[in-house]
Amino acid sequence: MCPDYFFELSGELKDMCSAEAKKCIEAEAGQFEIKSEGPGYLIASFDERAVNPIADRISLTHKIGRHLCSFDPSDISSVDDIRLPDGSFAIRSRRFEGRMKDIDSQDLIRKVGSKLSKENPVRLKDPDLEIHMIMSDRVHLFLEVRDVDRNILETRKVGERPFFSPISLHPRYARAIINLTGAHRGDTILDPFCGTGGLAIEAGFMGMKPIISDFDENMIIGTQENMEYYGLELEDFATIDISDVPDTFGQVDAIATDPPYGRSTHTGGEPIDSIYRRAMDAFAEVLRPGGAAGVVLPHTIDSEGLALESHFVQRVHGSLSRHYHVFRKT
Repeated sequence: MCPDYFFELSGELKDMCSAEAKKCIEAEAGQFEIKSEGPGYLIASFDERAVNPIADRISLTHKIGRHLCSFDPSDISSVDDIRLPDGSFAIRSRRFEGRMKDIDSQDLIRKVGSKLSKENPVRLKDPDLEIHMIMSDRVHLFLEVRDVDRNILETRKVGERPFFSPISLHPRYARAIINLTGAHRGDTILDPFCGTGGLAIEAGFMGMKPIISDFDENMIIGTQENMEYYGLELEDFATIDISDVPDTFGQVDAIATDPPYGRSTHTGGEPIDSIYRRAMDAFAEVLRPGGAAGVVLPHTIDSEGLALESHFVQRVHGSLSRHYHVFRKT
């Protein structure tokens, strides 16, 4: 029987965090079972060998750990059944979005700690085991296995690259839209509006094979510069119009792209929505059967050749929103 793992979600974009976690589990573990999910968390059962590969790629999760138990604050009897590994422990508490304000978290920690200390000693500083208590729809306890290093993504923000444009997805969201396609390590990932290469960089770090194109040669050159800066390689590249993508690259495993939008966007006089429509037609042709396209746009869009699998909205500022679409070629 596979162990149950608790995902402490970051809370960004709500349902997108849970969806990303599920796709990462599916890509790295294959067989899995969702045991429970709720505000700020997901509990899933899968082979323990998949924990590290999942933690290495996921971006909208804080921590992954062995689920110990879940309970209502009025009845903590389920804590009696917990058997910890040998070693000292400490309990770290967090309320998800300020939930359970009427519950004294320190009092709850003392009560839970009293039960667990019958078998394991308490040590608040540098314990052998860190138990996390998440207060959400219920109280959840998990033993930390992996802390997801989200700080490393901050070092790859657009302003940290040698070639950059002010408008670019944060690496967290670039990685998330790639993960939402369900792509595997070694898969070819196409970004046909590569810009400064943020999506190609994250695909490279995730062990995938990035392919890029753009109608602006300066973007191709700049993306190559950024890839070299991080010690990464492109699988293929071309300076082409979006409609020429299928004939240039053949079929790819997945697409992840953030097409340009806004007043400063250069379109050569073509209406931007016309470019988006031609792009969707090209995506339906270049994707292999079963492949997915993660597409970020300022509004919703549909496709005659692809099925919409999921859609998430991120409010940016003013009237600007980002719509994260995931289309599947069935």
